[in-house]
Amino acid sequence: MKGWLLHHRQAALQAFRRLAATPLNTVLGALVLGIALALPAGGEMLLANFQRLAQRVAATPQISVFMALDAGRKEVAEVESRLRRHAQTREVSLVPREETLKRLKESEGLGEVIDSLPRNPFPDAFVVVPRTETPEALEAMRAEFAQYPKVEHVQLDSAWVRKLDALLRLARLVVTLLATVLGVALVAITFNTIRLQILTQRDEIEVSRLLGATDAFIRRPFFYFGALQGLAGGLVAWLAVLGATLLLRGPVGELAGLYGIDFSLHILPLADSLMLLGLSALLGLAGAWISLRRHLSS
Repeated sequence: MKGWLLHHRQAALQAFRRLAATPLNTVLGALVLGIALALPAGGEMLLANFQRLAQRVAATPQISVFMALDAGRKEVAEVESRLRRHAQTREVSLVPREETLKRLKESEGLGEVIDSLPRNPFPDAFVVVPRTETPEALEAMRAEFAQYPKVEHVQLDSAWVRKLDALLRLARLVVTLLATVLGVALVAITFNTIRLQILTQRDEIEVSRLLGATDAFIRRPFFYFGALQGLAGGLVAWLAVLGATLLLRGPVGELAGLYGIDFSLHILPLADSLMLLGLSALLGLAGAWISLRRHLSS
């Protein structure tokens, strides 16, 4: 076990020395990879902040439950009790038919029309504020409420929820596609870098084989080289996104304040940051693996 760890330590140190031997190439390579990774990482940061902003400024969806005109007090009270006990219900407000009639009578131009009616044409109604905002859950609640006794009609105010959900899914798809394309570019860059490393060290590799070195021993430093190069690119991308977030936080906060919204940009969460660094290292490792299979066949 100690020998295995020692071999990996030596391979990692050898990869560090190769990176340090060409500092300009190392920095330029990290910048190229970092810029490529910064685009999807920045898109993820903006998308996460947009979701937070949308949750603040978007109106809360509501479900309007209209009772039948012949529903009595007991039946209205029973429906109200069921609505309040529902697990997905946050608030329930009763709008009595008398209050609706009174409000419309006070409206300009409608008083005489309302007085001419033989009876109150408005039903009792409930305004339900759900706990969930997903379109599927809201639709399920609407269908369930419509089955309650003496419920004539259930209206779901979810058009904005569907539009917002569709917009966020589209933005997520764009970020995913961008990340995929640029991830392939990172693999290609690492592939080419490892290929050049193999060509420049061809004689050294042949001598190592003559001395009995295994393929695993020869390939190990190249794997570490690719992973470290990818990790360096991920670190550059993270720093670029962090700098952009801090630079834009002030202007965005001022703009939100003009619209009466208390909002500021948040940096990438720790989990997303670690994922960025881990994926960049894995992509560099993948590029090295493909290049080694192609150019270092035994």
